[in-house]
Amino acid sequence: MSKENKNFFADRDIQIILGTLLRVGVIASMSVVFIGGLVYLAFNHSEVVNYSQFDSAKSGFSTISEIFIELGDLKGSAIIQFGILLLIFTPIMRVVFSIFSFLIERDYLYVLIGAFVLCVILFSLSNKLVG
Repeated sequence: MSKENKNFFADRDIQIILGTLLRVGVIASMSVVFIGGLVYLAFNHSEVVNYSQFDSAKSGFSTISEIFIELGDLKGSAIIQFGILLLIFTPIMRVVFSIFSFLIERDYLYVLIGAFVLCVILFSLSNKLVG
């Protein structure tokens, strides 16, 4: 097996792993949101919601730590928010996996680009991560 064939199979394997990672992340997120919706409807089915005026204090969770605190109480809205967090962090995990795959391939330019992209994403989420 030549070096070119080895790189082709390694690249193909990495693409399969990345595709699987994204697929599993989306399916897991969808499942968690669905379960959270069922829990929310089971315990809040008789609640009347007034949509004529928006109240930001009632809008829900504002930090990730609040979501995890409420998740401990198995509240439906917290489960739904956790599913959305899974959906947000799925592409972030793809970037992290890509960085490691580029490190294995010793392609340091793409490692640097991937690290820069990861820093930009984490910086943009920093006000929600720290809370």
